[in-house]
Amino acid sequence: QVTLVESGGGLVQPGESLRLSCAASGGIFSLYTMGWYRQAPGKQRERVSTITNGATTSYADSVKGRFTISRDNAKRTVYLQMNNLEPEDTAVYYCGALRGSSSGPSYWGQGTQVTVSS
Repeated sequence: QVTLVESGGGLVQPGESLRLSCAASGGIFSLYTMGWYRQAPGKQRERVSTITNGATTSYADSVKGRFTISRDNAKRTVYLQMNNLEPEDTAVYYCGALRGSSSGPSYWGQGTQVTVSS
């Protein structure tokens, strides 16, 4: 079993930055693809970014060039650096861990709220 705990969310103004962290316990962290997902009120959960154990990354078009995902296997932590935040980025952000042959996360964190507002 894998337990994921997100942190770093908060209330910021447009144009500001946040750095989210996801700390993992249990499992063999380096073998999982890790991802960040978000869900805004009234909308479906969407993939924001993923990073494999080989450090291959992917990003949703809406965040490309603004967000950067990274991982530190020694610290069993994945990060999401969020720059130039926009009101449209407002959502609950979830960390997920994906196993091989899985199209989506097998484990989820509890989520952290990100609100971008003037």
